[in-house]
Amino acid sequence: MTPDAPAADRVPAILATLAELYPEPRCGLDFETPLQLLVATILSAQCTDRRVNLVTPALFAKYRTAADFAKATQKSVEKLVKTTGFFRNKAQNIRLCCKAIVERHGGEVPGTLDELVKLPGVGRKTANVVLGDAFGTPGITVDTHVGRLSRRLGLTTHVDPVKVEYDLMPLVPQPEWTTFSHRVILHGRQVCHARKPDCGVCALNDLCPKVGVTAPTSPPTAVGGLTPRPTRTPKAVRKPRAAS
Repeated sequence: MTPDAPAADRVPAILATLAELYPEPRCGLDFETPLQLLVATILSAQCTDRRVNLVTPALFAKYRTAADFAKATQKSVEKLVKTTGFFRNKAQNIRLCCKAIVERHGGEVPGTLDELVKLPGVGRKTANVVLGDAFGTPGITVDTHVGRLSRRLGLTTHVDPVKVEYDLMPLVPQPEWTTFSHRVILHGRQVCHARKPDCGVCALNDLCPKVGVTAPTSPPTAVGGLTPRPTRTPKAVRKPRAAS
């Protein structure tokens, strides 16, 4: 298989390689309920999962239901989410979203894409995260990592997340949509960095046309540019510590 082979021909090998590298991927956000994941995903915009996970324990301890968030004052929510950035907009989106959940869905987070994207502050990316990780409904989450790697791998030419999602859907088997997203995100964080991708140590090196990459940042460290399977579980894959 060569990097210039059609995307559909390369995808099975790409999926197999990612599965070997990241055998048990999981959502990087800590949550126990669909509502908690929805709120955490809203907070994750332009913010790291690690930072969100530091904020949400206190937030979820104070506000346990959609009704709690809907009744909360803007300032009280802002105070708890301030360190996630863009906190005024995020606080407002959370409150309005939860108000809509109470009014339209009896306080329960809806479990379909069409219903989720009609909630204030919820786009396809957030909806697919909630569907895939809270409801077990496969969805492709196109964040900055998934978009970047999909273009470099020659799986799409688009920048718009929705168009990227639609390009990926026929290439990736539907049951793998959620795990594919998690694996690509992990690979983007650890290897295929935005400014300096480590092509020389990338296990996808021989399958990637490197669209938009001017030059590898490091020489190959193994035959074919492949690297052994990681011996340590990536941070984003580790399970959260049990509460003491």
